[in-house]
Amino acid sequence: IVPDLRTILPGLEPSAGQEPEQARMRLFDSIVTFLKAAAQTQPQVLVLDNLHWADISSLLLLEFMAQELGEARILTIGTYRDTDVSREHPLSRTLGELTKGPHFRRIPLSGLTQEEVGTLIELVGGTAPAQALTEQVHRRTGGNPLFVTEVARLLAPEKDVGAIFEYGATAGADESWGVKIPEGVREAIGTRLYRMSQECNRVLTVASVIGREFGLEPLKRLIPEIIEDRLLEALDEALAARVIEEIPNAVGRYQFGHALIQETLYSELSSTRRARLHASIAETLEELYGDDAADHAAELVHHLIQAETLLNGDKLARYSLLAGERASASFAWEDAQAHFRRALAAKGVDLAGSEPAPDHISANLLFGLGRAQVAIGESTQMNEAAISFVRAFDQYVSSGYVERALAVAEYQWPPIPGYVTGAGQLITRALELVPTDSLQAGRLQASYSRVKGLEEGDYEGARQAYNAALDIARQNGDADLELQTLSIACDVDGYHLNWPEALEKGLRAVELASRIDNPRAELLARIWCCYPSAMAGDLKSAGSHAAAMLLLAERFRYHYYGARAYGAAAMVSRSAGDFGTALKLSDQGLTAAPRDPRLLSGNVLLEYELGNFEEASAYLERSLEVARQSAPGPNFERAFAAIAIAAGIRITEVADLADTAEEFSRTILASPKSTPMVTTFARIVSSLLSIYQRDVVTASEQYTALSGSQGVEWGWMFGFPAGRLLGLLAHTVGQMEEAVAHFEEGLTFCRKGGFKSALAWTCYDYAEGLLHLATDSGRTEEVLRVKAMSLLDEALAISSGLGMRPLTDRVVALQELAAVQLGPGPAYPDGLTGREVEVLRLIASGLSNREIAAELVLSTRTVERHITNIYGKIDARGRADATSYALGHKLLDGQ
Repeated sequence: IVPDLRTILPGLEPSAGQEPEQARMRLFDSIVTFLKAAAQTQPQVLVLDNLHWADISSLLLLEFMAQELGEARILTIGTYRDTDVSREHPLSRTLGELTKGPHFRRIPLSGLTQEEVGTLIELVGGTAPAQALTEQVHRRTGGNPLFVTEVARLLAPEKDVGAIFEYGATAGADESWGVKIPEGVREAIGTRLYRMSQECNRVLTVASVIGREFGLEPLKRLIPEIIEDRLLEALDEALAARVIEEIPNAVGRYQFGHALIQETLYSELSSTRRARLHASIAETLEELYGDDAADHAAELVHHLIQAETLLNGDKLARYSLLAGERASASFAWEDAQAHFRRALAAKGVDLAGSEPAPDHISANLLFGLGRAQVAIGESTQMNEAAISFVRAFDQYVSSGYVERALAVAEYQWPPIPGYVTGAGQLITRALELVPTDSLQAGRLQASYSRVKGLEEGDYEGARQAYNAALDIARQNGDADLELQTLSIACDVDGYHLNWPEALEKGLRAVELASRIDNPRAELLARIWCCYPSAMAGDLKSAGSHAAAMLLLAERFRYHYYGARAYGAAAMVSRSAGDFGTALKLSDQGLTAAPRDPRLLSGNVLLEYELGNFEEASAYLERSLEVARQSAPGPNFERAFAAIAIAAGIRITEVADLADTAEEFSRTILASPKSTPMVTTFARIVSSLLSIYQRDVVTASEQYTALSGSQGVEWGWMFGFPAGRLLGLLAHTVGQMEEAVAHFEEGLTFCRKGGFKSALAWTCYDYAEGLLHLATDSGRTEEVLRVKAMSLLDEALAISSGLGMRPLTDRVVALQELAAVQLGPGPAYPDGLTGREVEVLRLIASGLSNREIAAELVLSTRTVERHITNIYGKIDARGRADATSYALGHKLLDGQ
């Protein structure tokens, strides 16, 4: 990034190879860390001018900075010309992202007032202008500061502004002006340039083609007929007129005072003249840079592009390749992609084709293009990247470059289920190039297990591949390969619903990771320790693994894995009822991966739970945008967007997007390549829609499918642990006995595991089912009423405590409805609730708090809260008073 450092520190070690997105995120993080450190000693102001000229990589850095510097003492000011920014302009997307931040302010700049125009003319020209002159300048420039400044500089040589005014009246110039007021800034600049010598204008015109910055040496070579002394005189003339300025601490280097001055000069050239000058400049700079020309490849490419009609494409291709590799090394993947595409076009390679690369250079370009496409991370580019890899691989093999071919085949794709990358055919062909028991074969087999299990849905093929890789790793004593293989293997097991095996492999991988530094593999393994722990009802262990994942994500800095870490941690916090932490974690993850489907859908559900429907709708819109722009097929984007809709319907009872969720679900269920976990998500979506629509046929189908599958356990991620989801389905199809059993299982799971939000909803769903049973059958047994009202009391206590406004409102409404339909319940003395009477009876029976918690399947803390409420209502000082009260009021069983 800063080549001069090598001159100062010649022994500087090169940075270690990193995953592409990890490397860019590490760069971004380093810049932000530097800025934060600077702001610790004193507040800082960072000014970014002309953002409409920024490249995509720089704009992504700005977005990252905006997220990370929110609490730092840094004011960042960015300016841009809104007339240059269309909806398709990259800056438009960045502005859209920045507006979501709490500290963002957009300030449209209007023109200066007439009084301010007069002040500016005086500051620039040194003389106070006449009122009439100020009025004219203000009217014709609209108060644009740049326009006013240029006009004022035109007036500056005339010491007597009044004389100019007088001259204009006698000369018949524009309304009593001595100098015609320009219609735009170009005219003002053009008039200013006209006052300088012809030779000066010629020098500046050539300089304008070189760029905003230019050097004396290129000018000497490009205009050899002007001797050096006269060239310096011309530059001195431009310096005196403040058209250009010297660059500090750079002898012989200049820049135009404003980019628009350069633009004005450049625009006056014919297209043919421009192309010839660009060709001459490219040749001149190449000679000047000599052996260092590769370090200036991007600059040379700029001129070669403009002169392309006059040159053959070989030189443009060569320097575009160098520029692309330099951009990749600087993590500017969007720029790298553009350079590689341009080079391939210059060589005549059809980017839409599928045939092998025609030569070794083209293969390098295609491999570079594929790496950039994968690093950018847009799912729509994954298939394009796969084609680029295949074409490069074919050329390397045919040319005998085996190591390069293996590098293509071994390239690490993110493990995204549902995307067919084409890596499988590369790996099978690469395996033919290496000994079957070699470490290279082991690495290829490990990658092949990911392809078979996640892309092709072939679990048995995946098992064979990762077992082969494990055998090679253990035979060669290569613990790193074993760790890498186990991390992939547990991912495959998990997506195929064998989460007990995934947990076993994950724990083994975590053990290996204590001795081997491979954060990527450890993070992936811990995911499959976290999720199965939660599914087993151990939310505490899940949280421990999630915390470790966050630390690894900070080290690894790869957006896909970071998103999985923050997504898992947010899910655990949301399940525990810590909504504030869940939102914070999710937002941190979205900083690095703003299009991650897990994080977006998680925020949808969080905001719905809290009753923030507008915020939820905004996240849902983003989730749907990602899903609709994703590659066709049974992918995660559609699965998570559909779940966000379906689970949101259960909370809001608004089904506007039910058809969209149903469409996504059908697509996934119909695909033979859908992994079992993604298929399960689609079944959960279909289940929730059938419950809302009271579709008995579909509910029965999904109840049968999910009842016998370990996949139903995945419902915890969305607030629907197995007991709750199966209980709702059984209730929908009229199997109330089964529904009661499932709800009881759900209550036990949630209470023991600490799944607070799901517990509140399970209490509500169970109570609703019991009350429907009582209403539909005409049964009014006391036990039914007490059970339902006790569940509603518990749901109300949890939901109100967590701020779950939609659920709180529904609980209160159901309590009121029950009171009307079933009549008044038993009147317990002193306002005791049904649940409190149950606790009081157990106190009187001599049970301890822990024993009461076990009896009622509650947490000890909940029991303690109930006892505090009871003592307050009956004015008891301890258990003896409570027991006497229960006996006296005949509240014990059998009384």
